This record gives sequence, structure tokens and C-alpha cells, in this order.
Amino acid sequence: LLISGRDWVVHHAPQHDFFARLGSTVKEKHVLADFLHDTFGERDRSVAIAAARKFILDRFDEPPNFPDLSQADRHGATYEEAQLLSRPLPTLTPRGMYWWLTRLGLRIGGALSDGIRLGQETGYDSGRSLDYIYRNTPTGRGYLGRLVDRIYLDAIGWRGVRLRKGHLEELLGIAMAALAAENRPVRLLDIAAGQGRYIIDALAGTKHRPVSLTLRDYDETNVRTGNALLREHGLDDIGRFEPGDAFDAKSLAAIDPQANVGIVSGLYELFSDNEAVSRSLNGLAQAIEAGGYLIYTGQPWHPQLELIARALTSHRQGQAWVMRRRSQAELDQLVAAAGFEKLEQRIDEWGIFTVSLARRRPV
Repeated sequence: LLISGRDWVVHHAPQHDFFARLGSTVKEKHVLADFLHDTFGERDRSVAIAAARKFILDRFDEPPNFPDLSQADRHGATYEEAQLLSRPLPTLTPRGMYWWLTRLGLRIGGALSDGIRLGQETGYDSGRSLDYIYRNTPTGRGYLGRLVDRIYLDAIGWRGVRLRKGHLEELLGIAMAALAAENRPVRLLDIAAGQGRYIIDALAGTKHRPVSLTLRDYDETNVRTGNALLREHGLDDIGRFEPGDAFDAKSLAAIDPQANVGIVSGLYELFSDNEAVSRSLNGLAQAIEAGGYLIYTGQPWHPQLELIARALTSHRQGQAWVMRRRSQAELDQLVAAAGFEKLEQRIDEWGIFTVSLARRRPV
């Protein structure tokens, strides 16, 4: 990082903060005292160029050095951020009052908006709530209720979720087309499907109909509703919805028939524990045959993390919905450790949600 000492265009403090938070284990910072804003255009630019050249050449002279992020759930920037968000704020403080009023506003909004009410009752991260977000049709008490619901559905996080759905459908199409090109019938598995609407919508637009479809969820209501949706869309001849724990490796490994496309969407973002995610991925690696595909989602960033933590409740007995951001590098390392090779990735225009496609390596 090169910082011009007499730069009147940008502030110095954010640059130093940026450097301090960089995750790289190898980093250098140079403050060039008499430089103005155009660092590489200054009269003495050879100083800046020499520093950059030396750093670049030194890196090429070394073998690649990738930090081990498997313990990022126990220490580091995203761990500290989540710990801070999980600490309750004193009510009689400006920020405490602000979030108290926000929660009050949501309770009032829940009396008008069906989406907010569903989030309050089942958790904003629940499968039922997510199914409502996918449908994207405002409902509520009268015109005002529908207006409030429309504003709720248009929150940037929910727009990102719907775009994530589109990216998942795209990568699912790529995986199924690749299997069809190899004359391999598609056997599809989703280990935390909610009510399964996004899978059903994805299959509606594809010419590669699976020969088997196994959808799972921990919530019995989601399982019942999901089976009804399968019947409604004529997929019950190939598909079944069953209860299942997405973090039970033995249960996942025992799924029959073995899949060649596995999906885990919107799940790992809700759980900060890397051990649990690794357990789930290892089970998936046994549930997916060698050469099969895995589609997985991530959330490396979110502009409303504090709103979510301070005002929204989760599906876990109404606890605060505190999310630890998991960097894409961290998530990809966990996936690779389970035996998958990443092939492609999509991300929304705001940088919130990623969808990635990986292939199961031979045992």
C-alpha cells in the first residue's frame, strides 16, 4: 500500500485502517512523505515504482502462500464483528433506543404486512419466510399493508436473495447439461431445501429432467408443504421431500440413491461454526458420486448486518439473527477440503450473495 503524505484529496486514516484489516499474511505499507495525490505521477515516482517492483518480484520468487482460514470462526475480523453484533446494547442509549424503536416498528409493520408477520412468527431466515420472499407478491391488510409489504420485499437483502435464486438456476442448468453430455441421468439432492420452490422453479425451465429428486429439510411443515408442491407440479413420480438434518454427516452419506448434483443454498450463511459446515460438506461428499457436482451459496458481505442482528429474529426459538460473514476464500477452502474442485462462481451486483459450482474429485 502506497500512501502519499501530502495528499489533500483523500483522508489518511481510512487507508491505514484498510491496511490493518487486510487478510493477507504478507503486506507492506509505505508512506511517501512529500508525494501529492498522483502517487505514480510525481516527480520522484521512481521511489514508488521501486517499492512496488520489489514487492511484486519478491512474491513471484516465493511459492504461493495461502492463509489457512479454517479457524476464522474462532478468531479474526469476521469473528470479532459477529461477537460485537451479538452483544446487547443498553436500551437507555442513543443506539439502544434507535434499535428498540426499529423493533417496535417491525412489530407494528407485522400487523399490516404478511411478510413481516411471517418473519416475526417463524424467523426471518426460516424456509417459510424465504419461500414468501421468492414469491415476491405483496400481501397484507388493505392498501397500506400491501405497500408496507412491498417496501419489505424490496429490501436490498431480499433482492439479493432473489438474484441468488436466478444464479443457482443458471449453474444448475450448467451442471445438468454437463451430465447429459456424458449420458449420465441426473439425480438431484438438496439437503436444506426449505419448501423447495426454487428447485421446482429451476426444473420448470430445463429440458434435463432428473430421474430422481431428493429434497430435505429439518422443518416438518416445510416437508409437508414441499411434498404438496411436488404433487402440484407433477414431480412426485421422481421426487420426495423428507425430514433431515443437513449437519448429520452419517445421515447424508446414507442417502439413496446417490446423487450426482447436490445443492446447499442459504444454509451455511446462517451458521458461523466451521466444524459444523465441514461435517455437512463431508457428508455431502459421500452423498455425491465422484464426478458429480455441488452448488453452494455464500455471503461474504451484507450491508444490513447490524439491522439483521439488532432487529430481526432467527428460526432458532426467536433468537437474534446474528450472522458471521464467511469470506469466499474461507468457504472455498472448506469445500475443497471436503473433496470438491471449484469450477465457476456468480455474484450479485451488490456483492452480497455468491453461488458457486464445484465438482467432486475422484476418491
